[in-house]
Amino acid sequence: MSFSRIFGIFHLFTEQEITSILTELPYIEHVLIEHLLDSLRELPDVHAELAQSELTVQATGRVDAKIDLHIAGRSIVLLVEVRKSVYPRDVRQVLWQLKSVQHRHHADVQHLLIAESLSPGAKELLRAERIGYFDSGGSLFLPGSSAYIYIDKPVPKTLEKSVRSLFSGRRAQVLYALLVNHEEWFGVTEVAERAQVAPSTASDVLSELERFDWLVSRGQGPSKERHLREPSALLDAWVKQFAAQRAPVLRRYFVPGLKSDALIERLGQMFDAHHIAYAVSYEAAAQRYAPFLSGISQVRVRLLPSTSTETAIAELGARVVNEGANLAVIETKSAGELLFRQNVEGVWLASPVQVYLDLLRGEGRAKEMAEHLRKERIGF
Repeated sequence: MSFSRIFGIFHLFTEQEITSILTELPYIEHVLIEHLLDSLRELPDVHAELAQSELTVQATGRVDAKIDLHIAGRSIVLLVEVRKSVYPRDVRQVLWQLKSVQHRHHADVQHLLIAESLSPGAKELLRAERIGYFDSGGSLFLPGSSAYIYIDKPVPKTLEKSVRSLFSGRRAQVLYALLVNHEEWFGVTEVAERAQVAPSTASDVLSELERFDWLVSRGQGPSKERHLREPSALLDAWVKQFAAQRAPVLRRYFVPGLKSDALIERLGQMFDAHHIAYAVSYEAAAQRYAPFLSGISQVRVRLLPSTSTETAIAELGARVVNEGANLAVIETKSAGELLFRQNVEGVWLASPVQVYLDLLRGEGRAKEMAEHLRKERIGF
C-alpha cells in the first residue's frame, strides 16, 4: 500500500498534525485504520472521518484512533484500539479496560478493537460483551444503541494458515498427547516425550493453545505445568480443520472367506508376525471401543509401510479391487501417526480421537457412530 494512499486518510489535518500522527503510529495501524474507514464508508448512508484528537491516552489505557461516525443522521464516536492479533486470552485481559473506557463516556461513544486477525473465539467473546471489533478480513461488529452492524467474513489468511498448521504434522502429535491425557498436568518436556517431538515444537503448540484460552498453567520457569481445561473446544476446532483436509488415499482389497471380526483378528496376527506397525480405525475400531452397528462391511487400517507389507497382505489372501472391498489400507507417512494406538483383545486400534476424526469422513451412518463414540468412549 502506497504512502500517498495512507496519507489520504489524514486529509482533515494540517501538515504538522499529520507528521505528528505518523510519527506516533506504527505502519500496520495506518493500514488497519484506513481499511476500517473504507469498510465503514462502503455502508449505505454512512460517513466516517478520522477525528483530530486521535492519539489520546485514557487513564485506563491508550486509544489509537478516534473516528466520528454518522449513520442515517445519527452520530457515534468510535474510540479505536489497534492490536496485531487477538485471541480469547487477549480478550479477557483487555475486556475490563475496554469496558472501563467505554463506560466513562456518553452512550454514543463506543470502543472498537481492531486487529489484523481476530480468532473466532475472540469474536464470540467480544460479541457477548457487546464490544465492537474489526479485522483485516473485513469482519465488523458495531453494537451501537442507534445502529447495529454485524458483518462476518472468513478469517484472514494469515490466521487461517496459522490455525491450519496447528492441526497437522508433528504439531498434531502434541494435540493427540494432550487430548489422550486431558485430565493430567504436564510440563513441556513430558508432553514432548509423549508426542515424540522436539521440546521446541511442544512449547510452540502449548503457547498457541494458551492464546485460545484452552489451557491453564501453574508454576513458573522450568517447573511450569499446563492442563487442558477445554478438551471439547480443542476437539471441535480440530473437527473443522479435519473436514478441510484432503482425505487419505485408500488401497482397496477383498479378502475372501472372512467376515469383519475374523478379518480383524487375522490381519492383526499377520501384521504382528511380520513386525508391521498398524492401527485399525474407522467403523471396525469404533465397534470395538463402543458397539453401535449390527455389522461392519469393511475394515480400514492405517499402517507404516515396510518391506514386509506386501508379503503380509499376500498371505492374507487379499486381492486388489475397485469395488466390493472388505479391507482398505491407509499408508502412514511416519510412526507418529500411529501414536496412542491401543491394544484391545490382541488387536491394535487407533486412538479413540483418531477413530472419531476418521469416522467424520465416512459414509452411511459413520457420523452417527462418531458421535456415539465421542459420548461413550472419549467423554468430552
